[in-house]
Amino acid sequence: MTSTLIRSPKLNAPTIHRLANGLTIIAEQIPVDAVNLNVWLDVGSAVESDAINGMAHFLEHMVFKGTDRLQSGEFEQQIEQCGAVTNAATSQDYTHYYITTAPKDFATLAPLQMDVVLNARIPEDGFDRERFVVLEEIRRSQDNARRRTYQHLSEMAFETLPYRRQVLGPASVIENLSAQQMRDFHSGWYQPRSMTAVAVGNLPIDQLIQIVEGSVAHFMPTAVPKRNQLTPEQPFTEIVRHEHSDPSLTQARLMILWRVPGLDQLQQTYALDGLASILGHGRTARLVKDLREERGLVSSVSTSNMTYRHQGVFCISAQLPIENIEAVEAAIVSHIQALQSELVTGAEVDRVQTQVANHFTFGNETPSDRSGLYGYYQTLVGDLEPAFNYPAYIQSLSATDLQKAAQTYLPTEAYGCVIVKPGK
Repeated sequence: MTSTLIRSPKLNAPTIHRLANGLTIIAEQIPVDAVNLNVWLDVGSAVESDAINGMAHFLEHMVFKGTDRLQSGEFEQQIEQCGAVTNAATSQDYTHYYITTAPKDFATLAPLQMDVVLNARIPEDGFDRERFVVLEEIRRSQDNARRRTYQHLSEMAFETLPYRRQVLGPASVIENLSAQQMRDFHSGWYQPRSMTAVAVGNLPIDQLIQIVEGSVAHFMPTAVPKRNQLTPEQPFTEIVRHEHSDPSLTQARLMILWRVPGLDQLQQTYALDGLASILGHGRTARLVKDLREERGLVSSVSTSNMTYRHQGVFCISAQLPIENIEAVEAAIVSHIQALQSELVTGAEVDRVQTQVANHFTFGNETPSDRSGLYGYYQTLVGDLEPAFNYPAYIQSLSATDLQKAAQTYLPTEAYGCVIVKPGK
């Protein structure tokens, strides 16, 4: 079944092709002399139990340790010989593997990419060696102040959802995983039915699809494990404070956060994106202008609307001297109250719309940009339409929409507050 998605005005026009075994192929030809193949899997650390937390990320490492067709290291060797590049990433909600290659090498390298993902052997000796690599990565993350601060944020934002855990998992779990556990995890989740292969670059669409299809058509349709039912956590009902200390810091960190809708309620996220931009994106944003540029209370301040599949987190983060924490928290609350009681200006709405439209356009110029966009939305939302029309959604926001979102999702009498102070 093949369908071409039509959008107007149209920046992107990929073709979707679904195989009988469940694999979704998305292909698009663009006049850039490269081709990117981005293989997305609908599996991340959120599907893990606590007993195997870190398995999805560890498996990402082991995928490159050989198949019946390729010896360990042979895939990377062929990639390098062609001057291509490869990499991978694991998150809470997905894992993806990608290569970028010259068009003339795509027919050779794309089947190898599909082979290592679907047919990983996970040998015992390679497993034990790679375990040490992953454990070292965990150790380095624990030595990283930014990561430690993010973990404090996650534990405040999520009491029960698996997003509170680290994607890397704890060392105590990784030390006790077995190669057979990983083979079982791989055979369960790494199935065409839970995969999207996105090919974007300067080859005809039919050729892109044919190359990818030819490398996986022999796979039979197989069911994937049943997911645990995850539901969003309730918003805060009061102000909850967690305080930590970190001897590596020279200034304090202040994070104020709210539990907000995630990708499961996608339409509710756009106004929150707009509010994040008004408050903390750029030197003229309200918090940046007030707290940093005019009053000098913070070294930096930013706002983000982080969107996971089952929940989002709207977070305002500041780096600041300890003695300014109370004043800055009060100022942030005051700014939120202003958004709730007064409509934002037309100039602010225009700035947000321009920022978003330009960011979207500039971020969709390369094959890897587009394949990432398509893979993300197809995997997590099951639909490409929001990927194309994101700027239109933002540009349709009114000052009233923004005010209503602030009133609904950012109560100033109920939020999470994380403070990390320098020192022991």
